[in-house]
Amino acid sequence: MDNPLDLFQQWLDDAKGYDTIDEPTSMTLATINSDGYPDTRVVLLKDVDDSGFVFYTNLTSTKATQLQQTPKAALNFHWMPLNRQVRIQGSVTPVTNAEADEYFASRPRQSQLGAWASKQSQPVESRLELEKRLAKYTAKFHVGKVPRPEFWSGFRLKPIRIEFWLKQPFRLHDRLEYTSTESGWNQRRLFP
Repeated sequence: MDNPLDLFQQWLDDAKGYDTIDEPTSMTLATINSDGYPDTRVVLLKDVDDSGFVFYTNLTSTKATQLQQTPKAALNFHWMPLNRQVRIQGSVTPVTNAEADEYFASRPRQSQLGAWASKQSQPVESRLELEKRLAKYTAKFHVGKVPRPEFWSGFRLKPIRIEFWLKQPFRLHDRLEYTSTESGWNQRRLFP
């Protein structure tokens, strides 16, 4: 395929159709902290198209702070039952308010309330404190629409490099690398 995003979508669809993969959209997100060290965590992919890979978070979280300081990141999808892995590097930009509003409105109500209740990555005295905050916002928004908090939004990683890895016998794995250019994508095969 000339466009790696088409191949990625095919692999993601395969993972979504595989019964033993509980969360096919889970991906490891690597950012850079203020000391220059990599920092990783697992997040969920919420959208992918020709403009990039989208995920959402609290804008005061560690990952968001790191992305605002150094807007470059890497993603890794590993679908072990399919013997497939995809590694992605790129630059990161915020999604638009309209995109964030639309996605937030599609979330389950409890997840919307949880976004209000959580001061993500900040110290919390106890589980009870979190539950009290959830009760506070549940009461505040009672039965009405839960608006998106200003401190909650998303990021889009625009890929500059995508590598597809497919396990093969005797560790002679298939590796296909795509690199973004002004005119499209360059493709090359790598030794395992």
